[in-house]
Amino acid sequence: MTIADQAEANFQHHIANNSYPGRGSVVGRSALDDGWLMIYWIMGRSENSRNRRFVVDGPTLRTEPADRSKLEDPSLIIYEAMLELPLTGIYLVSNGDQTRTLYETLQSRGSFDQAMTRREREPDAPHYTPRISGMLQLGASPAPITLSILRANAADPMQTDRTTFRPAPPPPGLGYCLTTYQCDGSPLPAFAGDPLLVPCGGSAEDVLKTYWDGLDRDNRISLAVKYVAAPGQSGRVVVINRHGAKPGSKVTYSPAAKVR
Repeated sequence: MTIADQAEANFQHHIANNSYPGRGSVVGRSALDDGWLMIYWIMGRSENSRNRRFVVDGPTLRTEPADRSKLEDPSLIIYEAMLELPLTGIYLVSNGDQTRTLYETLQSRGSFDQAMTRREREPDAPHYTPRISGMLQLGASPAPITLSILRANAADPMQTDRTTFRPAPPPPGLGYCLTTYQCDGSPLPAFAGDPLLVPCGGSAEDVLKTYWDGLDRDNRISLAVKYVAAPGQSGRVVVINRHGAKPGSKVTYSPAAKVR
């Protein structure tokens, strides 16, 4: 089995044939050029979780209520999912407001790991949803990808286990994936093991369609793909929402500065 075959098998098993992997993120390389791709999606089972959509504001991706009159508890469902520090070539993605923690820590010259020590798994007992985070750092050496998962400790869920991954850059057309859960369940079982190698073939629009079609139709809510272009070129974010704006709406933005 080739590495591409393994990535496709991972996609089919953990995403396409899994009713509830939960929220998920992928950081990978474009198969078409020197660009990179960041993928993020949300799923939901409760009415409050399903009452969301993605909004793009330049290079920033955030969630907002699809119907504000039905919003119950915004604390774990409304947040910035993608932020970037273009002057340092840093791009961030996460499944909660730890995106902002990462942004502010890195902006003040702190580290990814320092930011993660300030956060815990989510307080939504009995699930204790993991916090998954990713950073792409263009121009860094040796590895431009850092991934993290904060999970409840198996012996004492009031404690948090913090695991950071720094995998070697994947081949073009492949990326590393973390999700919040292994599958559906009660309580929901946390994602286990190392990040999964998954496919990232085609354009941002192609990847958007592949992953949206792969997610369970009853539980998928929103999905976004950010194309991080080579220095000096334009990036873009493409989004599909279950609620609200026309599916597949696209926003194009230009980087603020070249990465040195």
